[in-house]
Amino acid sequence: MGESTSDFLVHTIDPVVAVILGGIGFVIAISIQFYVKKYIPWVYWLTVTMVAVFGTMAADVVHIVLGVPYLISTIFFSITLAIVFAIWYKSEKTLSIHSIYIPRREVFYWLTVGATFALGTAAGDMTAITLSLGYLNSGIMFGILFILPLLAHKYLKLHEVFTFWFSYIMTRPFGASFADLFGRTPDLGGLGFGTGKTSIVLGILIVIFVTYLTISKKDIEET
Repeated sequence: MGESTSDFLVHTIDPVVAVILGGIGFVIAISIQFYVKKYIPWVYWLTVTMVAVFGTMAADVVHIVLGVPYLISTIFFSITLAIVFAIWYKSEKTLSIHSIYIPRREVFYWLTVGATFALGTAAGDMTAITLSLGYLNSGIMFGILFILPLLAHKYLKLHEVFTFWFSYIMTRPFGASFADLFGRTPDLGGLGFGTGKTSIVLGILIVIFVTYLTISKKDIEET
C-alpha cells in the first residue's frame, strides 16, 4: 500500500506537497505511537502504514530529485540499515522485537522499520528496472526470499531473530513489486489497474486485518 499510495499522491498533486503531507502524516502517527506507551493495533499499524508511504517517498526523492541510481540508493540504504542494527545491538545487546518495552528500544525499532522500507523501495525498483527483471519476476523473487527464512528456521533451526528480520526486510520489495505491477500503466511494465484503485483495495484489506486483530487479540502476548 505504501508504494501505490505514494505513487498516487505524487502523480495526482504537486510532488513537494505530497512529500510534505506524507511527512506530516508520519510525524503524527509516530507521535501517537510513542504517546500511548503500549501496543494498540490500529495505532501501531497506522504508524507502519505512514512509514511505508513516507519511506517510499524518501527513496523516490533520492532517485528522482537527486538523480541517484537505484543501485547506489540500494547500497546506501543497506549500509544505513546495517549501521542502525549495529548501534541497536551494541546498545541493547539484542535485536529481538520481544524485548521492546522501553522507549529507547522502540526508537531503534522504528529507525529500523524506516530504513527497511526505504531500502525495499530502492531494491524493488533496482531489480525491476535497472536489472530489467520486471515487476512480476521481482515480486516472485522477493516472495521466495521472504519464505526461505521461515523454512530455514523451521528445518535448520536458524536463529529466529535473524530469520525474522531477514523476512521483514523482504516484505517491502515483495509488496512494492506487486503494487507496481498492478498500479503502473502497461507502458511502464504494469497491468494498468491504477495506483489509486490499488491503494483503496490494499487499504480495505489492512482495515479488515487490523479489525480482526483488535477483536481476536491474536497478536497480544502474555506478559
